[in-house]
This record gives sequence, C-alpha cells and structure tokens, in this order.
Amino acid sequence: MPASTISRRAAAVLGGRPVTAAVTAVLCAALLCTAPPATGAPGGSASQGAPAETPADRAHRDFLDHGPRAGVMTVAHRGQWRKAPENSLAAIRAGFADGAEIVEVDVRLTKDRVPVLMHDETVDRTTNGTGRVADLTHAQLSGLRLRAGLGGRQAAVTDERVPTLAEAIQAARTLGLVNLDRAWQDREAVWRVLEETGTVRNGLFKSRAPLPEVRAFLGSHRGALYMHVVDDANAASVAEFGAARPPAFEVVFDDVRDQVAAPAFLQELRATGRVWFNTMRNGFAARFTDEASLIDPARGWGALIAHHRATVLQTDNVEALRLYLTQGVADPVPPGAVRVQAEDHAPGGRGRAYHDIDPGNRGDGPGRPGEDVDICDHDGAVVVCWMRGSEWLTYGVDVPKDGRYTLKARASSPYAPAGTYRIAYDGAPPGRAVPVANTTAHHAFVLQDSRDPRRLTRGHHHVRLSLDAGAFQNWNLDYLQLEPVGP
Repeated sequence: MPASTISRRAAAVLGGRPVTAAVTAVLCAALLCTAPPATGAPGGSASQGAPAETPADRAHRDFLDHGPRAGVMTVAHRGQWRKAPENSLAAIRAGFADGAEIVEVDVRLTKDRVPVLMHDETVDRTTNGTGRVADLTHAQLSGLRLRAGLGGRQAAVTDERVPTLAEAIQAARTLGLVNLDRAWQDREAVWRVLEETGTVRNGLFKSRAPLPEVRAFLGSHRGALYMHVVDDANAASVAEFGAARPPAFEVVFDDVRDQVAAPAFLQELRATGRVWFNTMRNGFAARFTDEASLIDPARGWGALIAHHRATVLQTDNVEALRLYLTQGVADPVPPGAVRVQAEDHAPGGRGRAYHDIDPGNRGDGPGRPGEDVDICDHDGAVVVCWMRGSEWLTYGVDVPKDGRYTLKARASSPYAPAGTYRIAYDGAPPGRAVPVANTTAHHAFVLQDSRDPRRLTRGHHHVRLSLDAGAFQNWNLDYLQLEPVGP
C-alpha cells in the first residue's frame, strides 16, 4: 500500500486534520504498507530443504523487531471470547484465525500444581462449577464445562473444558505467541511446561517485579521472552534496566498527563523496543478504548499509534482492530445501510420522542440537558442504559432507496432472558416481540438482527422501539442499524 494512500486514510482517521510525515510513517507501519518480503526471506518462500516459516515464527521475529517500520501487532484478550469461552482452546484458535499474532491467557495453579487457564481465583464465573482454583485438583477441574463468552451465572454452558497451559501452548505452537498473564508468581512451574512442550519461543512472561528478581529469572532461563509493565509508580525501572532492556514495555496510564504517557518517555521506550497498550477498558490507557475506537479510531487506536508510539495493542475487538490496521476503518456501515446512535433519538421531548419511567439521567453519559433518557458510558460506548418495561424511544432515519430492510440492534446484557423490544414504523402498530440475546457482560456489545424485515420507501421515516410493560428488561443499546435485505 503506497504511503500516499496511507496519508489520505490517516487524514480521515484523524478527523481531517493535516497529517505530518511522522504520523504518516507511524500509520504506514500500522497499516502494513511495507513491501512484501522477497522470495527466500522470512515470510517468503522457504529455501529448499529448510522448514517453512510458521505464523508463530513470524510473530516471534516481529515481536523482537523494534525498527522504525515495525508494524502494529494485535493481541486477543483472553482469546477470541466473542466466538468461544474466554481462555478456552477454541478461543485461542479463533484469536489467531481472526488475525491476532498474540493471544493473552491467564494462568493459575490447581491444588496439585498443574498450570491451567483461568482468570479469576474461582471457577464460579466462567464454569458450571464453584470453588477456588487452588483448592481444586486438575481432575476436578477437567470435569467442569466453560460458559460462553465472558461467562456469568446466566451464560450458556458449552462443551469446552478448562485447558491446561500445556494444551494451550501446544495449540499455539505454530500459530503465534501467548501472553502469559498472572503467570509470574508461578513462573518456574510455567517454565517447566514451556520446556517440556518445546514452546519456550511461544510464551511471553510479564511482570512489574523488582529488577533483581527479573534479572535473576532471565539470567537462568535462556530464551525466555519477557515484557515489563510500567506505570507512574515504577517508571524509574526503565532506566534501571540500562542497556539490557526487555523487547517490550506494557504501559498503563489513566491520564494523558501521567509521566509514562509523556511523548519523550514513550519515544525512549520505542527506541529500544515495542510499546504495548491495553485498550479493553477505561483506565488501562486513559480512555483510548476499543469502544471509543469503533466510534472514531482517532479517539482510541489511532491516537495511541500516532501520538503514543504504540506497536502492540491488546483488544477485545480483534476483527475490528485488524480491519482498522489493514483498511483504515474500524466499524464501517454496510453499503446501503443506515445507522443511528441510541442516544441520538428524535427531538421533541418526553411523550413525543421518548418515554422513560425514571426522572433524570441515571447513567454517567452525555445525556441531553433537561431530558430523562438514561445514557451511560461503557468504556467508550455511549449507550442507552437502564432499559425498563413500558419505555420507548423514537428515531428518525433517512432510507436511501426503496426496498426491504431489517433492523439490527447493537446491544449488551449479562442476563438471560435480557429483555425484548418491538418495532413500529411511521406510527403503525408495533410488530412482534424481539428477544435480546445474552452477551455475557454489560460491556460486551453484539449486533443482533431483529429478523423482522419491513418494506420501506426512500425518504425519511420514524422508527419507534418500545419495551413491553411487565417484562424483565435489563440491557443496553449502543446503536440501531437498518440494513437492506432485498429489493
């Protein structure tokens, strides 16, 4: 991809502002506009008799590359949990299949000291069992089943089991790197697994431990990949490494005025290694989040790349990040579709544009002054929240051409059932009740099809979304999208 094309895309991403050569160079790297490798070079055709380079080989090589043209690497947080249970083998494989070079997993030891994948101290949220991981044997854990997505007591139970670290790292052997979160305290047990499975090159340790502890481990574990975590509390550790810096630093900041968010500090890190940011939730990298990126990449991923020197991004939205890095867009509106943000309901006030049974805005989002619609900010997603029975909202939409359209709602809820809504067009009676699916967390938004197509003429229409009185309702609405489904 030529740099001139990147400049035009960068201008669009950054809100039309002029794009400097430096910004273009950074985004050019992120958008993979480097020349393809020559035949016989890494990533090209294997030389005769030599084993073919695997995606894991490329990921290892790229992770160690901190040159000025090093592209941005994608990390799937807890695997691709949008398609499989978090920290499952299926989620690991799906994360790599969707373009991540690194998959993050969480490691804990069972009662009999077998390293397994589990984020929480207990199995309660993510499985059909209960109890602390440290109090359960591997045999007991292996009898449990993982719940869908991010889990929760109302999430569906799947056929996926709690994997051992050995199973997980072997699944990643040829696919990419594995970020071993929560593993530092049990690093010797984890290291033994990597050695026994021949996957030392795949495993990435991380910590914010004192440097003597880090040096002692790296000095006695040849080939170990390591990343140091820094925030304002331990920013001085960067200088303490001296010339023997690790190949990457994970930078955590909750305010752009933090020391570790300063351009000079980040440039110093970038000069000798990769700069890693987590964009899943507010507070990991200020408010530069996945959800903010979906609204406008300049409010998230784009800003971290162009202004904060990011070369690794850990995300809960793998496919969207890969789309942004390769095509310059994050959440495009499909051709012929119409999207309206949930907070952008029609004007007219109470009784005409909306009905909300709670006085005032119970949320923390930018609700309209003087109106009662509950607006919340879920880590950058500005949504209608606290949905309750008998409430309704009206939206104005401009349909581009005659045809049949289906309405989709980007919604979230940890409950099952989460609730229902009905759709009415231009004052006609509302249609059937449309169920909202359990997405396993309030911040886990999914675009859900109403499967209630209607024929609409070109022009302006009013769409009313209403919630049945007396029915359980506890879900969040990010946006509505009308998509063409036929002439």
